[in-house]
Amino acid sequence: MGQYLVKGLVEEGGHQLLAVGRGPSRLPAELAEGFKYYNTDITDGYAVEALVDAQGPDWVVHAAAMTQVDFCEQNRDLCFEVNVGGTENMLKAAEKSQSRFIYVSTDFIFDGVDGLYEEGHPPGPVNWYGSTKAQAEKLMADSSVAWAIARTCLVYGHGLGETRNNIVSWVKEKLEKGEPIKVVDDQVRTPTHVEDLAKGIIRMIQKSATGIYHLSGEDVLTPYQMALRTAAVFGLDSSLIEQVDASSFSQPARRPSRTGLRITKAKNELGFAPMGFEAALLKMYQK
Repeated sequence: MGQYLVKGLVEEGGHQLLAVGRGPSRLPAELAEGFKYYNTDITDGYAVEALVDAQGPDWVVHAAAMTQVDFCEQNRDLCFEVNVGGTENMLKAAEKSQSRFIYVSTDFIFDGVDGLYEEGHPPGPVNWYGSTKAQAEKLMADSSVAWAIARTCLVYGHGLGETRNNIVSWVKEKLEKGEPIKVVDDQVRTPTHVEDLAKGIIRMIQKSATGIYHLSGEDVLTPYQMALRTAAVFGLDSSLIEQVDASSFSQPARRPSRTGLRITKAKNELGFAPMGFEAALLKMYQK
């Protein structure tokens, strides 16, 4: 998402952009003229404060997180250090520089009982990843910055540079190789195309938005349904897709069964208009 956010802001023009990550930049070289990049670990409070102090940004968009749900469950201290401690460091630096602040959060702060969720629904995470994101959200309310939260759900799409696989690319690659896959059909989501998420955050900046906004797709799908639609769009063999439920997998972290986000507020206040799932698939792989 950070890659598309930088791309969108570079293309919009009129911004001085500072991109921050751990390790070398993974952004494509053709964007390099439009931003400065700093290798910074958000768990290092001194480094974060020094960087923000030196740059004095009007806006801080905090999208860094540890997101691998099972790894978070098995490495709770590290997950807390990154997702909560790192957020606290970013907030303190933003307070000192009087920067506006956008925090990117997740549908996994909810318990999955009453989805689809509106912005005001109380959190009730069922795994450690969701718990750390909910704790980080709470830091906003105790902060003196002008803050906003962008919650999203099951992000998919191609990265502009080095990136991890997501459910769509995994399904397509497996089916193209003729390999059978098992995909759960008892978890409901509103999948979000990465470009839509970045555009929604840019709209939040343009509107000087405060408060919580849900930014996701509108299609209500299970991962199994996503896999079937991916196969149909690209003419792949759907008989290789086996419909299973979560009990078929041994996973350290529990997943909420029915999350998904209602995006009425973002549509009305931001003009947020996500693509349909099939249109997003075609855009991902257009030549």
